[in-house]
Amino acid sequence: MSSKHVASSTCSEVTPHPFSLFSCTLEKPFDPTYFLSRAVSNIICSIVFGNRFDYEDKDFQALMEMLNNSFREMSTAWAQFYDIYASFLKYFPGPHTKIYDILEDMRCFISKRIKKNKETLDPNFPRDFIDSFLIQMEKEKDKPSSEFNDKNLELTTLALFFAGTETISSTLRYGFLFLMKYPEVQAKVHEEIDQVIGRNRVPNIEDRSQMPYMDAVIHEIQRFSDLLPMDLIHMVICDTEFRGYIIPKGTEIYPVLSSVLHDPTMFKRPFAFSPENFLDENGRFKKNDAFVPFSAGKRLCLGEALARMELFILFTTILQSFQLKSLIPPEDIDTTPMESGLATIPPFYQLSIIPR
Repeated sequence: MSSKHVASSTCSEVTPHPFSLFSCTLEKPFDPTYFLSRAVSNIICSIVFGNRFDYEDKDFQALMEMLNNSFREMSTAWAQFYDIYASFLKYFPGPHTKIYDILEDMRCFISKRIKKNKETLDPNFPRDFIDSFLIQMEKEKDKPSSEFNDKNLELTTLALFFAGTETISSTLRYGFLFLMKYPEVQAKVHEEIDQVIGRNRVPNIEDRSQMPYMDAVIHEIQRFSDLLPMDLIHMVICDTEFRGYIIPKGTEIYPVLSSVLHDPTMFKRPFAFSPENFLDENGRFKKNDAFVPFSAGKRLCLGEALARMELFILFTTILQSFQLKSLIPPEDIDTTPMESGLATIPPFYQLSIIPR
């Protein structure tokens, strides 16, 4: 498999400039799904695999399609039905088994990468996450209780790769859709970018503190898209009392993030797309304790800091150079999810990228 470029230490260094990302699409209608998936995935690839992939690499493109399909399949009605009746339905063929075939193909891809790393491993010079995990495996090989084993390496790498690609790329796709549906918001973002950064230098993460409107827009995109409405499954590790109820040890818990993200006591306009939900009366960014797209507590998303950085750099860099133009009137844009289950899947759509 071909690959290019050694991993860099910051998001801005591994994020390609939008001219390279959209160079073949300028002013032509296109679906941004796989353009965004490849750009975002290469960031996590630089961490997990130690390198980026060429956008035209066929294996890489196939992997992006598997990731997108698996995220969508997990959120179908069939997947939810199977989740409830798994002990019975696992004995029958049908569409509910499709997700496991996709995940197995992805696991095989990860397994090949791990094998390649094992063959070329230098314990004194770890190249990526896989190398670091393998080194720790060797240190704990004589500990029967160690969690550093081949199975956990495969599953952890797959989880990082999956979560680091689809959540960010789906947020970007929804963000593009909202910015086209609300052109007045896009216009304000362009104005702030021009005032703070201009057109001639690359945005960096330090700019965020000087750009309250952009920060509010990104927060609102995450809040309103409600990407993981029920969060990921948790489990209580001991008998726990909560509001007068005893939750027995081992009980599976689904924190319903959607109810918090749309809490009318915490947001000015909970059921509308409105960046003002995160701005005070003076236009300054305002934090909100009900902003929980990364969950909360000790088990919140471990990639939160990286995700925040990626979203700011990608949105700002793209909007610095381009206007997002819908093929239909803004009022006709439908933001209804394609699926809403484990995740809220944005609809497929086309747009044009117009140089500013």
